[in-house]
Amino acid sequence: MSAAPAIPAEPELTPRRVLAFLVMVFGMFMAILDIQIVSASLPDIQAGLGASSEEISWVQTSYLIAEVIMIPLSGFLARVMSTRLLFTLAAAGFTATSFLCATSSSITEMIVWRGLQGFLGGGMIPSVFAAAFTIFPASKRSLVSPMVGLVATLAPTVGPTLGGYLSHTLSWHWLFLINVPFGIAVSLAAFSLIDFDKPDWKLMGKFDWWGLLALAAFLGGLEYVLEEGPANDWFADHLVALVAAVMAVGCVATFWRAFTRDEPLVDLSAFGNVNFAVGSLFSFVMGAGLYGMTYLYPLYLASIRGLDSLQIGETVFVSGLAMAVSAPLAGFLSTRLDLRVMLLLGFVGFASSSWMLTGLTADWDFQELLWPQILRGLSLMICMVPINNLALGTLPREKVKGASGLYNLMRNLGGAMGLAVINTMLTDRQDLHYARLSESLNWSNPEAVRQLDLMAANLTAQGLDGATGALAQMAGRLQGQAAVMSFIDVFLLITVLFAGLAATALLMRKPAANGAGAAAH
Repeated sequence: MSAAPAIPAEPELTPRRVLAFLVMVFGMFMAILDIQIVSASLPDIQAGLGASSEEISWVQTSYLIAEVIMIPLSGFLARVMSTRLLFTLAAAGFTATSFLCATSSSITEMIVWRGLQGFLGGGMIPSVFAAAFTIFPASKRSLVSPMVGLVATLAPTVGPTLGGYLSHTLSWHWLFLINVPFGIAVSLAAFSLIDFDKPDWKLMGKFDWWGLLALAAFLGGLEYVLEEGPANDWFADHLVALVAAVMAVGCVATFWRAFTRDEPLVDLSAFGNVNFAVGSLFSFVMGAGLYGMTYLYPLYLASIRGLDSLQIGETVFVSGLAMAVSAPLAGFLSTRLDLRVMLLLGFVGFASSSWMLTGLTADWDFQELLWPQILRGLSLMICMVPINNLALGTLPREKVKGASGLYNLMRNLGGAMGLAVINTMLTDRQDLHYARLSESLNWSNPEAVRQLDLMAANLTAQGLDGATGALAQMAGRLQGQAAVMSFIDVFLLITVLFAGLAATALLMRKPAANGAGAAAH
Protein backbone atom coordinates (compact mmCIF):
# COMPACT_ATOMS: atom_id res chain seq x y z
CA MET A 1 0.00 0.00 0.00
CA SER A 2 1.57 3.28 -1.11
CA ALA A 3 1.97 6.10 1.36
CA ALA A 4 -0.29 9.10 1.02
CA PRO A 5 1.41 12.19 -0.39
CA ALA A 6 2.74 14.51 2.28
CA ILE A 7 0.77 17.68 2.88
CA PRO A 8 3.05 20.74 2.75
CA ALA A 9 3.76 22.14 6.19
CA GLU A 10 2.20 25.50 6.92
CA PRO A 11 4.74 28.33 7.16
CA GLU A 12 5.95 29.40 10.58
CA LEU A 13 4.44 32.75 11.54
CA THR A 14 6.50 34.90 13.88
CA PRO A 15 5.92 38.43 15.25
CA ARG A 16 8.90 39.60 13.18
CA ARG A 17 7.31 38.37 9.96
CA VAL A 18 3.97 39.97 10.83
CA LEU A 19 5.72 43.31 11.45
CA ALA A 20 7.71 42.94 8.22
CA PHE A 21 4.49 42.29 6.32
CA LEU A 22 2.84 45.39 7.79
CA VAL A 23 5.85 47.45 6.66
CA MET A 24 5.49 46.03 3.15
CA VAL A 25 1.77 46.81 3.10
CA PHE A 26 2.51 50.45 3.93
CA GLY A 27 5.11 50.59 1.14
CA MET A 28 2.56 49.18 -1.32
CA PHE A 29 0.05 51.80 -0.16
CA MET A 30 2.53 54.59 -1.07
CA ALA A 31 3.22 53.07 -4.50
CA ILE A 32 -0.47 52.66 -5.43
CA LEU A 33 -1.42 56.01 -3.89
CA ASP A 34 1.04 57.84 -6.13
CA ILE A 35 -0.76 56.67 -9.26
CA GLN A 36 -3.72 58.93 -8.46
CA ILE A 37 -2.32 61.47 -5.99
CA VAL A 38 -1.39 63.88 -8.82
CA SER A 39 -4.68 63.55 -10.74
CA ALA A 40 -6.48 66.41 -8.98
CA SER A 41 -3.38 68.63 -8.90
CA LEU A 42 -2.10 68.50 -12.49
CA PRO A 43 -3.10 72.15 -13.16
CA ASP A 44 -0.97 73.25 -10.18
CA ILE A 45 2.02 71.23 -11.40
CA GLN A 46 1.50 72.55 -14.93
CA ALA A 47 1.58 76.15 -13.71
CA GLY A 48 4.59 75.53 -11.47
CA LEU A 49 6.70 73.94 -14.22
CA GLY A 50 5.41 76.01 -17.14
CA ALA A 51 4.27 72.90 -19.00
CA SER A 52 1.85 72.68 -21.91
CA SER A 53 -1.44 70.80 -21.68
CA GLU A 54 0.04 67.98 -23.81
CA GLU A 55 3.15 67.68 -21.65
CA ILE A 56 1.45 67.67 -18.26
CA SER A 57 -0.45 64.43 -18.95
CA TRP A 58 2.91 62.64 -19.04
CA VAL A 59 3.32 63.23 -15.29
CA GLN A 60 0.79 60.42 -14.89
CA THR A 61 1.45 58.49 -18.11
CA SER A 62 5.19 58.03 -17.48
CA TYR A 63 4.48 56.60 -14.02
CA LEU A 64 1.90 54.14 -15.35
CA ILE A 65 4.03 52.96 -18.27
CA ALA A 66 7.08 52.29 -16.08
CA GLU A 67 5.07 50.65 -13.31
CA VAL A 68 3.27 48.27 -15.64
CA ILE A 69 6.66 47.04 -16.98
CA MET A 70 8.11 46.39 -13.52
CA ILE A 71 5.11 44.59 -12.02
CA PRO A 72 5.45 41.31 -14.02
CA LEU A 73 9.26 41.56 -13.90
CA SER A 74 9.28 41.68 -10.09
CA GLY A 75 8.55 37.95 -9.70
CA PHE A 76 11.82 36.96 -11.41
CA LEU A 77 13.80 39.66 -9.58
CA ALA A 78 12.43 38.51 -6.20
CA ARG A 79 13.70 35.01 -6.92
CA VAL A 80 17.12 36.36 -7.90
CA MET A 81 17.77 38.85 -5.09
CA SER A 82 15.16 37.79 -2.48
CA THR A 83 12.09 39.67 -1.33
CA ARG A 84 14.15 41.50 1.29
CA LEU A 85 16.64 43.06 -1.13
CA LEU A 86 14.13 43.74 -3.92
CA PHE A 87 11.66 45.45 -1.61
CA THR A 88 14.35 47.48 0.17
CA LEU A 89 15.90 48.72 -3.09
CA ALA A 90 12.47 49.46 -4.55
CA ALA A 91 11.37 51.40 -1.45
CA ALA A 92 14.65 53.35 -1.22
CA GLY A 93 14.60 54.18 -4.94
CA PHE A 94 10.94 55.18 -4.76
CA THR A 95 11.76 57.53 -1.88
CA ALA A 96 14.74 59.10 -3.69
CA THR A 97 12.79 59.67 -6.91
CA SER A 98 9.90 61.16 -4.92
CA PHE A 99 12.31 63.79 -3.57
CA LEU A 100 13.66 64.40 -7.09
CA CYS A 101 10.09 64.85 -8.39
CA ALA A 102 9.47 67.51 -5.72
CA THR A 103 12.66 69.39 -6.69
CA SER A 104 12.10 69.23 -10.47
CA SER A 105 12.60 72.55 -12.21
CA SER A 106 11.25 71.54 -15.63
CA ILE A 107 8.59 69.24 -17.04
CA THR A 108 11.29 67.06 -18.65
CA GLU A 109 12.90 66.39 -15.27
CA MET A 110 9.52 65.65 -13.74
CA ILE A 111 8.63 63.11 -16.44
CA VAL A 112 11.98 61.29 -16.06
CA TRP A 113 11.75 61.09 -12.27
CA ARG A 114 8.08 60.08 -12.37
CA GLY A 115 8.94 57.25 -14.74
CA LEU A 116 11.66 55.98 -12.41
CA GLN A 117 9.36 56.42 -9.43
CA GLY A 118 6.70 54.28 -11.13
CA PHE A 119 9.22 51.59 -12.11
CA LEU A 120 10.57 51.28 -8.57
CA GLY A 121 7.12 51.48 -6.99
CA GLY A 122 6.02 48.62 -9.22
CA GLY A 123 8.57 46.40 -7.48
CA MET A 124 6.78 46.73 -4.14
CA ILE A 125 3.20 45.90 -5.12
CA PRO A 126 3.42 42.21 -6.17
CA SER A 127 5.82 41.41 -3.31
CA VAL A 128 3.05 42.13 -0.79
CA PHE A 129 0.54 39.84 -2.50
CA ALA A 130 3.18 37.10 -2.76
CA ALA A 131 4.08 37.46 0.92
CA ALA A 132 0.42 37.30 1.97
CA PHE A 133 0.05 33.87 0.35
CA THR A 134 3.43 32.38 1.30
CA ILE A 135 4.30 33.49 4.86
CA PHE A 136 0.79 33.29 6.34
CA PRO A 137 -0.99 29.97 6.97
CA ALA A 138 -4.37 29.49 5.30
CA SER A 139 -6.10 29.88 8.66
CA LYS A 140 -4.97 33.54 8.79
CA ARG A 141 -6.21 34.49 5.31
CA SER A 142 -9.38 36.05 6.72
CA LEU A 143 -7.17 38.66 8.44
CA VAL A 144 -4.51 39.19 5.78
CA SER A 145 -6.53 39.22 2.56
CA PRO A 146 -8.88 42.07 3.64
CA MET A 147 -5.83 44.13 4.60
CA VAL A 148 -4.19 43.67 1.19
CA GLY A 149 -7.49 44.19 -0.63
CA LEU A 150 -8.20 47.34 1.36
CA VAL A 151 -4.86 48.90 0.46
CA ALA A 152 -5.15 47.95 -3.23
CA THR A 153 -8.59 49.59 -3.49
CA LEU A 154 -8.35 52.36 -0.90
CA ALA A 155 -5.08 53.90 -2.13
CA PRO A 156 -6.32 54.92 -5.62
CA THR A 157 -9.65 56.02 -4.15
CA VAL A 158 -8.19 58.42 -1.57
CA GLY A 159 -5.39 59.56 -3.89
CA PRO A 160 -7.33 62.50 -5.40
CA THR A 161 -8.59 63.49 -1.93
CA LEU A 162 -5.14 63.57 -0.34
CA GLY A 163 -3.55 65.16 -3.41
CA GLY A 164 -6.19 67.89 -3.59
CA TYR A 165 -5.78 68.67 0.11
CA LEU A 166 -1.95 68.84 -0.03
CA SER A 167 -1.80 71.04 -3.13
CA HIS A 168 -4.61 73.27 -1.85
CA THR A 169 -3.20 73.85 1.65
CA LEU A 170 0.56 73.60 0.99
CA SER A 171 1.86 73.23 -2.60
CA TRP A 172 2.13 70.56 -5.29
CA HIS A 173 5.69 69.75 -4.11
CA TRP A 174 4.19 68.06 -1.04
CA LEU A 175 2.50 65.46 -3.24
CA PHE A 176 5.99 63.93 -3.43
CA LEU A 177 7.73 65.21 -0.29
CA ILE A 178 5.20 63.41 1.89
CA ASN A 179 6.72 60.11 0.70
CA VAL A 180 10.24 60.92 1.90
CA PRO A 181 10.08 60.37 5.70
CA PHE A 182 7.75 57.39 5.37
CA GLY A 183 9.82 55.93 2.53
CA ILE A 184 13.04 56.12 4.57
CA ALA A 185 11.32 54.36 7.49
CA VAL A 186 9.90 51.63 5.20
CA SER A 187 13.30 51.05 3.54
CA LEU A 188 15.15 50.66 6.85
CA ALA A 189 12.44 48.47 8.39
CA ALA A 190 12.21 46.24 5.29
CA PHE A 191 15.97 45.64 5.28
CA SER A 192 15.94 44.84 9.00
CA LEU A 193 12.84 42.65 9.22
CA ILE A 194 12.13 40.75 5.98
CA ASP A 195 13.47 37.18 6.14
CA PHE A 196 10.97 35.25 4.01
CA ASP A 197 13.37 33.77 1.45
CA LYS A 198 16.95 33.54 0.21
CA PRO A 199 18.46 35.02 -2.97
CA ASP A 200 19.41 32.81 -5.91
CA TRP A 201 22.05 34.87 -7.71
CA LYS A 202 22.75 32.07 -10.19
CA LEU A 203 19.46 32.91 -11.88
CA MET A 204 20.91 36.29 -12.89
CA GLY A 205 23.05 34.48 -15.43
CA LYS A 206 19.81 33.41 -17.14
CA PHE A 207 18.34 36.93 -17.22
CA ASP A 208 16.59 37.41 -20.57
CA TRP A 209 17.67 40.87 -21.73
CA TRP A 210 15.89 40.49 -25.08
CA GLY A 211 12.81 39.39 -23.17
CA LEU A 212 13.02 42.56 -21.08
CA LEU A 213 13.17 44.67 -24.25
CA ALA A 214 10.18 42.82 -25.69
CA LEU A 215 8.26 43.17 -22.42
CA ALA A 216 8.96 46.92 -22.29
CA ALA A 217 7.85 47.34 -25.92
CA PHE A 218 4.68 45.32 -25.34
CA LEU A 219 3.44 46.65 -21.99
CA GLY A 220 4.89 50.14 -22.30
CA GLY A 221 3.44 50.48 -25.80
CA LEU A 222 0.07 49.13 -24.70
CA GLU A 223 -0.11 51.58 -21.78
CA TYR A 224 0.85 54.48 -24.08
CA VAL A 225 -1.77 53.59 -26.69
CA LEU A 226 -4.48 53.25 -24.04
CA GLU A 227 -3.49 56.54 -22.37
CA GLU A 228 -3.00 58.67 -25.49
CA GLY A 229 -5.37 57.00 -27.96
CA PRO A 230 -8.69 58.46 -26.75
CA ALA A 231 -7.42 62.06 -26.89
CA ASN A 232 -5.74 61.67 -30.30
CA ASP A 233 -8.41 59.87 -32.34
CA TRP A 234 -6.57 56.56 -31.87
CA PHE A 235 -4.74 55.34 -34.98
CA ALA A 236 -5.45 58.53 -36.90
CA ASP A 237 -2.51 59.88 -34.89
CA HIS A 238 0.77 58.73 -36.50
CA LEU A 239 2.65 58.37 -33.21
CA VAL A 240 -0.12 56.29 -31.62
CA ALA A 241 -0.21 54.06 -34.72
CA LEU A 242 3.60 53.66 -34.66
CA VAL A 243 3.66 52.76 -30.97
CA ALA A 244 0.81 50.29 -31.57
CA ALA A 245 2.94 48.56 -34.23
CA VAL A 246 5.89 48.38 -31.81
CA MET A 247 3.53 47.03 -29.16
CA ALA A 248 2.31 44.26 -31.48
CA VAL A 249 5.88 43.14 -32.24
CA GLY A 250 6.74 43.28 -28.53
CA CYS A 251 3.64 41.22 -27.70
CA VAL A 252 4.60 38.41 -30.09
CA ALA A 253 8.23 38.45 -28.89
CA THR A 254 7.21 38.45 -25.21
CA PHE A 255 4.97 35.40 -25.53
CA TRP A 256 7.47 33.58 -27.77
CA ARG A 257 10.26 33.99 -25.23
CA ALA A 258 7.94 33.16 -22.33
CA PHE A 259 7.08 29.79 -23.91
CA THR A 260 10.53 28.85 -25.31
CA ARG A 261 12.97 29.70 -22.48
CA ASP A 262 13.71 27.54 -19.45
CA GLU A 263 13.78 30.61 -17.18
CA PRO A 264 11.47 33.22 -18.76
CA LEU A 265 11.23 36.68 -17.24
CA VAL A 266 7.47 36.25 -17.06
CA ASP A 267 6.29 32.76 -16.11
CA LEU A 268 2.84 32.24 -17.62
CA SER A 269 2.39 28.69 -16.32
CA ALA A 270 0.15 29.92 -13.49
CA PHE A 271 -2.60 30.49 -16.07
CA GLY A 272 -2.89 26.71 -16.28
CA ASN A 273 -4.66 26.90 -12.91
CA VAL A 274 -8.37 27.52 -13.60
CA ASN A 275 -8.86 29.59 -10.48
CA PHE A 276 -5.90 31.82 -11.25
CA ALA A 277 -6.98 32.30 -14.88
CA VAL A 278 -10.57 33.23 -13.94
CA GLY A 279 -9.35 35.25 -10.95
CA SER A 280 -7.02 37.25 -13.21
CA LEU A 281 -9.98 37.97 -15.50
CA PHE A 282 -11.93 39.20 -12.48
CA SER A 283 -8.91 41.28 -11.40
CA PHE A 284 -8.87 42.84 -14.89
CA VAL A 285 -12.55 43.76 -14.65
CA MET A 286 -12.15 45.00 -11.07
CA GLY A 287 -9.34 47.27 -12.29
CA ALA A 288 -11.67 48.72 -14.91
CA GLY A 289 -14.39 49.29 -12.31
CA LEU A 290 -12.07 50.59 -9.59
CA TYR A 291 -10.05 53.04 -11.67
CA GLY A 292 -12.98 53.87 -13.94
CA MET A 293 -15.23 54.96 -11.08
CA THR A 294 -12.34 56.73 -9.32
CA TYR A 295 -11.95 58.73 -12.55
CA LEU A 296 -15.64 59.33 -13.32
CA TYR A 297 -16.73 60.80 -9.98
CA PRO A 298 -14.11 63.62 -9.93
CA LEU A 299 -14.62 64.26 -13.67
CA TYR A 300 -18.36 64.74 -13.21
CA LEU A 301 -17.90 66.95 -10.14
CA ALA A 302 -15.31 69.13 -11.92
CA SER A 303 -16.80 69.40 -15.42
CA ILE A 304 -20.54 69.41 -14.58
CA ARG A 305 -20.68 70.72 -11.01
CA GLY A 306 -17.64 73.02 -11.24
CA LEU A 307 -16.09 71.97 -7.89
CA ASP A 308 -12.41 72.54 -7.07
CA SER A 309 -9.94 69.78 -6.13
CA LEU A 310 -10.52 70.08 -2.38
CA GLN A 311 -14.32 69.97 -2.72
CA ILE A 312 -14.05 66.96 -5.02
CA GLY A 313 -11.80 65.19 -2.54
CA GLU A 314 -14.26 65.78 0.30
CA THR A 315 -17.11 64.40 -1.82
CA VAL A 316 -15.44 61.20 -3.06
CA PHE A 317 -13.85 60.37 0.31
CA VAL A 318 -17.05 58.52 1.21
CA SER A 319 -16.04 55.52 -0.92
CA GLY A 320 -12.70 55.20 0.86
CA LEU A 321 -14.38 55.43 4.25
CA ALA A 322 -16.87 52.73 3.27
CA MET A 323 -13.99 50.44 2.21
CA ALA A 324 -12.14 50.94 5.49
CA VAL A 325 -15.26 50.22 7.56
CA SER A 326 -16.25 47.15 5.52
CA ALA A 327 -12.78 45.49 5.45
CA PRO A 328 -13.35 43.64 8.78
CA LEU A 329 -16.80 42.58 7.54
CA ALA A 330 -15.24 41.15 4.36
CA GLY A 331 -12.75 39.17 6.46
CA PHE A 332 -15.53 37.86 8.70
CA LEU A 333 -17.69 36.80 5.74
CA SER A 334 -14.75 35.05 4.03
CA THR A 335 -14.63 32.51 6.91
CA ARG A 336 -18.38 31.83 6.90
CA LEU A 337 -19.52 32.11 3.29
CA ASP A 338 -18.51 30.19 0.19
CA LEU A 339 -16.06 32.59 -1.46
CA ARG A 340 -17.84 32.18 -4.79
CA VAL A 341 -21.14 33.31 -3.23
CA MET A 342 -19.31 36.23 -1.64
CA LEU A 343 -17.87 37.18 -5.03
CA LEU A 344 -21.34 36.96 -6.56
CA LEU A 345 -22.71 39.34 -3.91
CA GLY A 346 -19.84 41.78 -4.47
CA PHE A 347 -20.37 41.92 -8.23
CA VAL A 348 -24.13 42.36 -7.82
CA GLY A 349 -23.54 45.15 -5.29
CA PHE A 350 -21.09 46.94 -7.60
CA ALA A 351 -23.54 46.64 -10.51
CA SER A 352 -26.31 48.04 -8.29
CA SER A 353 -24.18 51.02 -7.25
CA SER A 354 -23.57 51.83 -10.92
CA TRP A 355 -27.25 51.38 -11.75
CA MET A 356 -28.16 53.96 -9.07
CA LEU A 357 -26.08 56.49 -11.03
CA THR A 358 -28.09 56.08 -14.24
CA GLY A 359 -30.57 58.62 -12.83
CA LEU A 360 -27.82 61.27 -12.83
CA THR A 361 -28.67 64.92 -13.49
CA ALA A 362 -26.56 68.07 -13.64
CA ASP A 363 -27.73 68.93 -10.09
CA TRP A 364 -26.45 65.83 -8.28
CA ASP A 365 -24.14 66.59 -5.38
CA PHE A 366 -22.90 64.97 -2.15
CA GLN A 367 -26.33 63.79 -0.95
CA GLU A 368 -27.31 62.11 -4.23
CA LEU A 369 -23.87 60.46 -4.62
CA LEU A 370 -23.68 59.30 -1.00
CA TRP A 371 -25.40 55.90 -1.16
CA PRO A 372 -23.96 54.83 -4.54
CA GLN A 373 -20.49 55.53 -3.13
CA ILE A 374 -21.16 53.63 0.10
CA LEU A 375 -22.48 50.62 -1.80
CA ARG A 376 -19.52 50.75 -4.21
CA GLY A 377 -17.00 50.83 -1.35
CA LEU A 378 -18.68 47.93 0.43
CA SER A 379 -18.94 45.89 -2.78
CA LEU A 380 -15.29 46.47 -3.72
CA MET A 381 -14.10 44.95 -0.45
CA ILE A 382 -16.52 42.02 -0.71
CA CYS A 383 -15.14 41.39 -4.24
CA MET A 384 -11.43 41.85 -3.57
CA VAL A 385 -11.09 39.38 -0.67
CA PRO A 386 -12.51 36.32 -2.49
CA ILE A 387 -10.77 37.23 -5.76
CA ASN A 388 -7.41 37.33 -3.97
CA ASN A 389 -8.06 34.07 -2.11
CA LEU A 390 -9.50 32.17 -5.06
CA ALA A 391 -6.85 33.32 -7.55
CA LEU A 392 -3.70 32.96 -5.45
CA GLY A 393 -4.89 30.57 -2.75
CA THR A 394 -4.75 27.38 -4.85
CA LEU A 395 -1.29 27.91 -6.39
CA PRO A 396 1.86 26.07 -5.27
CA ARG A 397 4.00 28.36 -3.13
CA GLU A 398 6.86 28.35 -5.63
CA LYS A 399 4.49 29.81 -8.25
CA VAL A 400 3.08 32.62 -6.11
CA LYS A 401 5.85 35.21 -6.69
CA GLY A 402 5.53 35.19 -10.47
CA ALA A 403 1.75 34.79 -10.36
CA SER A 404 1.39 37.78 -8.03
CA GLY A 405 3.03 40.01 -10.64
CA LEU A 406 0.69 38.76 -13.36
CA TYR A 407 -2.34 39.13 -11.09
CA ASN A 408 -1.52 42.76 -10.27
CA LEU A 409 -0.65 43.44 -13.90
CA MET A 410 -4.13 42.34 -14.94
CA ARG A 411 -5.71 44.81 -12.52
CA ASN A 412 -3.57 47.69 -13.85
CA LEU A 413 -4.21 46.78 -17.48
CA GLY A 414 -7.92 46.54 -16.73
CA GLY A 415 -7.79 50.03 -15.30
CA ALA A 416 -5.91 51.39 -18.31
CA MET A 417 -8.23 49.73 -20.81
CA GLY A 418 -11.30 50.78 -18.84
CA LEU A 419 -10.20 54.41 -18.81
CA ALA A 420 -9.51 54.30 -22.56
CA VAL A 421 -13.00 52.93 -23.26
CA ILE A 422 -14.58 55.43 -20.86
CA ASN A 423 -12.83 58.45 -22.40
CA THR A 424 -13.67 57.34 -25.94
CA MET A 425 -17.27 56.64 -24.99
CA LEU A 426 -17.73 59.96 -23.19
CA THR A 427 -16.53 61.87 -26.26
CA ASP A 428 -18.46 59.88 -28.85
CA ARG A 429 -21.70 59.65 -26.90
CA GLN A 430 -21.64 63.34 -25.98
CA ASP A 431 -21.35 64.25 -29.67
CA LEU A 432 -24.19 61.87 -30.52
CA HIS A 433 -26.49 63.18 -27.78
CA TYR A 434 -25.73 66.79 -28.71
CA ALA A 435 -26.65 66.11 -32.33
CA ARG A 436 -29.92 64.45 -31.32
CA LEU A 437 -30.86 67.21 -28.88
CA SER A 438 -30.07 69.84 -31.50
CA GLU A 439 -32.39 68.16 -33.99
CA SER A 440 -35.34 68.53 -31.61
CA LEU A 441 -34.63 72.23 -31.01
CA ASN A 442 -35.86 74.04 -34.10
CA TRP A 443 -38.09 76.99 -34.84
CA SER A 444 -41.16 74.74 -35.01
CA ASN A 445 -40.69 73.75 -31.34
CA PRO A 446 -42.72 76.27 -29.30
CA GLU A 447 -40.95 75.53 -25.99
CA ALA A 448 -37.52 76.04 -27.59
CA VAL A 449 -38.65 79.35 -29.12
CA ARG A 450 -40.07 80.47 -25.76
CA GLN A 451 -36.81 79.68 -23.93
CA LEU A 452 -34.76 81.50 -26.58
CA ASP A 453 -37.02 84.55 -26.37
CA LEU A 454 -36.64 84.67 -22.54
CA MET A 455 -32.85 84.40 -22.72
CA ALA A 456 -32.69 87.02 -25.50
CA ALA A 457 -34.86 89.43 -23.49
CA ASN A 458 -32.64 89.05 -20.40
CA LEU A 459 -29.49 89.67 -22.39
CA THR A 460 -30.99 92.63 -24.26
CA ALA A 461 -31.96 94.20 -20.93
CA GLN A 462 -28.27 94.02 -19.98
CA GLY A 463 -27.29 95.87 -23.14
CA LEU A 464 -25.99 92.75 -24.94
CA ASP A 465 -26.77 91.16 -28.30
CA GLY A 466 -29.81 89.16 -27.21
CA ALA A 467 -30.33 86.95 -30.27
CA THR A 468 -26.69 85.82 -30.59
CA GLY A 469 -26.23 85.43 -26.84
CA ALA A 470 -29.42 83.38 -26.50
CA LEU A 471 -28.24 80.92 -29.14
CA ALA A 472 -24.87 80.60 -27.40
CA GLN A 473 -26.54 79.98 -24.03
CA MET A 474 -28.84 77.37 -25.53
CA ALA A 475 -25.85 75.59 -27.11
CA GLY A 476 -24.14 75.57 -23.71
CA ARG A 477 -27.22 74.03 -22.11
CA LEU A 478 -27.32 71.33 -24.78
CA GLN A 479 -23.62 70.55 -24.29
CA GLY A 480 -24.12 70.20 -20.56
CA GLN A 481 -27.13 67.93 -20.97
CA ALA A 482 -25.33 65.84 -23.60
CA ALA A 483 -22.36 65.46 -21.23
CA VAL A 484 -24.62 64.21 -18.41
CA MET A 485 -26.27 61.74 -20.79
CA SER A 486 -22.84 60.41 -21.84
CA PHE A 487 -21.98 59.79 -18.16
CA ILE A 488 -25.25 57.86 -17.80
CA ASP A 489 -24.31 55.69 -20.80
CA VAL A 490 -20.96 54.82 -19.18
CA PHE A 491 -22.60 53.96 -15.85
CA LEU A 492 -25.08 51.74 -17.70
CA LEU A 493 -22.21 49.93 -19.46
CA ILE A 494 -20.46 49.30 -16.13
CA THR A 495 -23.74 48.00 -14.67
CA VAL A 496 -24.17 45.49 -17.50
CA LEU A 497 -20.50 44.41 -17.30
CA PHE A 498 -20.58 43.62 -13.58
CA ALA A 499 -24.05 42.08 -13.66
CA GLY A 500 -22.91 39.77 -16.43
CA LEU A 501 -19.79 38.76 -14.52
CA ALA A 502 -21.72 37.88 -11.37
CA ALA A 503 -22.86 34.55 -12.81
CA THR A 504 -19.33 33.54 -13.80
CA ALA A 505 -18.24 33.64 -10.13
CA LEU A 506 -19.64 30.13 -9.77
CA LEU A 507 -17.13 28.83 -12.36
CA MET A 508 -14.29 29.03 -9.83
CA ARG A 509 -13.25 26.20 -7.54
CA LYS A 510 -13.17 26.57 -3.79
CA PRO A 511 -9.58 26.60 -2.44
CA ALA A 512 -8.41 23.57 -0.48
CA ALA A 513 -8.31 24.05 3.27
CA ASN A 514 -4.53 23.97 3.42
CA GLY A 515 -4.23 26.89 1.04
CA ALA A 516 -1.30 27.57 -1.20
CA GLY A 517 0.54 24.47 -2.03
CA ALA A 518 -2.47 22.23 -2.27
CA ALA A 519 -2.66 22.56 -5.98
CA ALA A 520 0.82 21.16 -6.40
CA HIS A 521 -0.40 17.62 -5.80
